[in-house]
Parts: sequence; C-alpha cells; structure tokens
Amino acid sequence: MTASLLDDAMAHHIWATETLIDLCRDLPPESLSAPCPGTYGSILDTLRHLTRSDCFFLTFFREGPPRLEDGAEPDLDELRSVITANGEDWMALLAGGVDGEAETVERADGWTFHAPTGLRLAQVVHHGTDHRSQICTALTGIGVQPPEFDLWAYGEATGRTRAVRA
Repeated sequence: MTASLLDDAMAHHIWATETLIDLCRDLPPESLSAPCPGTYGSILDTLRHLTRSDCFFLTFFREGPPRLEDGAEPDLDELRSVITANGEDWMALLAGGVDGEAETVERADGWTFHAPTGLRLAQVVHHGTDHRSQICTALTGIGVQPPEFDLWAYGEATGRTRAVRA
C-alpha cells in the first residue's frame, strides 16, 4: 500500500512529542513549571497547550469531544497517553485517504473559518514543531540537553533511513 505523503510528517510530530514528554518526566516539578521568557510559557504549560491543540485539531476529523478539554491540567503521563492516542487517530485518518482540498469549517460566536484540509493538517505539524522548539529553549535555559528529535533522528529511530558505506 502506498503511504500518504503526510505519513512521515505526522508520525514524526507524534514521535517527537512523545520523545520530549519522556525526557521531561525526569525533571523536577520546579523545572517543569519555571517561566521561560520568549516562549509560550513553562515546559508543562507548553506541553499541555501543544497536546490540547492537537486534540482540538482532531475534532475536525473524528467524532466525539477532544481528549483534553480547555482548562484541564493533565500530568505528563496523561499527556503522553493522549498524544499517543491522537497519533493513532492521525495515522488512521491518513490511511483512509484524505482530500487535501476538502474544506473544513470552524464555527464560533458570529463567525466561521474555512480552510482546506491540507492546510489544516500542515498546521498540526507546524504547531507541534514550533512549541517543541520553545520547550527545547526552556530546557537549554535550565541546563538540560534537549533530545535529538529532528526528522533524521526520527528516520534513524524508526528505520526510515539508512546509511550505506561506499
């Protein structure tokens, strides 16, 4: 079966977020909650925002409420569980075939926002990358080496790349 062009991008998004959460499990609570100027907020608040937004983005493609509601304050274990479940949903969505030009519509008080599905899926990946980068800035600020989770690290970890000596 031919994979979706977005499979690696979405799988990387989930894998990188899981990798970052796993590293953060070893941090003391004061490090997780420390403010970090120039970023979304503390490491924990940023992970909550990233995961909550991922849940919201999924509401355009799956039935039921988001796995995390606004105002919820999940711990790292719950965030890890939710992002993993989201990843299963994202991959199932892509496996079912996605029309990138199909319109998704968001409704709120007095307005609607229309966007093609492909753009909305690109936002999922971009949003995750942006906030993972901010968390890496916060980690560096407290003297913690961020994990390697760029696309090449993902490729190596998942067997999607290989080096061959000449």
